[in-house]
Amino acid sequence: MNILLDTHVLLWWLADDPALPAAARGTIADGANRVVVSAATAWEISIKQALGKLDVPSELEEALDAGGIAALPITVAHALAAGSLPRHHDDPFDRMLIAQAGLEGLTLLTFDENFTPYGVPVLPRA
Repeated sequence: MNILLDTHVLLWWLADDPALPAAARGTIADGANRVVVSAATAWEISIKQALGKLDVPSELEEALDAGGIAALPITVAHALAAGSLPRHHDDPFDRMLIAQAGLEGLTLLTFDENFTPYGVPVLPRA
């Protein structure tokens, strides 16, 4: 399975936070799955970190590499798709993840109910 991590899922994974359910943790750790993180997620994290709203490791790229998590760049096609999504949800970072999941055939791992109206595959919440 090809999985795109939402920002909160990535942060829980990196912090080994018990808020991340065991099923989600197992999905990320399963070597049979390709796990990716969007450049939009790194951008969101860096903005919140600069504003003092988030404390995360400064070596995000290294942490992703160490965890076998691939980076997904943002393309013009992704940006156009995100901009043309219906206005169910106005968070620009989430809209980018939705667009990327749709265009790249990825399943989102998120616990955010706002993704549901877009019809992209989302792992069951367990």
